Amino acid sequence: MSVSVSANEAQPGRQDRPAASGSPRPSRRWRVVDIVVASVIGVACGVVFWAWGLAWEPLSNLLAFTPGLSGLLSGGWLFAGVLGGLIIRKPGAAVYTEVMAAVVSMLIGTQWGFSTLLWGVVEGLGAELVFAAFLYSSWRLHVALLAGAGAGVAVALLDTSFSSIAATALEFKVVYGISAVVSGVLLAGLLSWLAARGLARTGALSRFASGRSAEARV
Repeated sequence: MSVSVSANEAQPGRQDRPAASGSPRPSRRWRVVDIVVASVIGVACGVVFWAWGLAWEPLSNLLAFTPGLSGLLSGGWLFAGVLGGLIIRKPGAAVYTEVMAAVVSMLIGTQWGFSTLLWGVVEGLGAELVFAAFLYSSWRLHVALLAGAGAGVAVALLDTSFSSIAATALEFKVVYGISAVVSGVLLAGLLSWLAARGLARTGALSRFASGRSAEARV
């Protein structure tokens, strides 16, 4: 991650504008404002992660009527990476915000301890790889949904291979995996996309390309 601070930093609205002589080529270098906002997103999401961890056991008990359906709760820990990627629109943003959120929830206190950080890294990569596949140039709804699905696949593979779920029956793992991906699409993908658009329309993201393209169609 490289950070660039220039005269344009102090002139809102000039960052990431298209070059005068060609098609839009937004800078992929991280600015100070990118780091600050990504960190704020990560910290805020980390608090939500921690609260979601408290609610996990009672909610999973409600879903126990179908073994593996608790995977539907996974999306509650996946949205930080997708949201960060959609707002910052720079390589590494999804991983950075997801890991930051994981660290914050771990420091506050979570029942999963240090493994929370490891999960955060892989979940962030699941979303990051999707944004990278689109060359960090498309931020439409379908990309956000795919990023959520990518994070869902990542957490499904982790949970069914390296957690207590690894010892369960294959049927449980299949249901859990499908549920985790669906949760990633809806909670991490769709809700993050709606949140990013909502923030952009308030003007809060005016220093970001995501804020200046709020009027773009799906």
